Amino acid sequence: MMQIPCIYCGPRDESEFVCGGTAHLTRPPLESDDRQWAEYLFFRENPKGAHLERWRHAYGCGQWFNLERDTVTHEIRAVYPITQAAPR
Repeated sequence: MMQIPCIYCGPRDESEFVCGGTAHLTRPPLESDDRQWAEYLFFRENPKGAHLERWRHAYGCGQWFNLERDTVTHEIRAVYPITQAAPR
């Protein structure tokens, strides 16, 4: 089982968390056309390697945070508050 380091509670089992998807997405303006909305809603990157994700400690403190995870090895390279910019 993967251990996820919650920035508020410390390392916990993966089963305590819920993945919220890709981090740092920008919602298009309301007046955007159907193509832009379809790209935002349905088309996501599926990278092999480093990926920025949002996570919620659902069965703990309930807080959201971001992390950078390698999708091949599941190594967590960075964990940071949801209000902070990506560590690159």
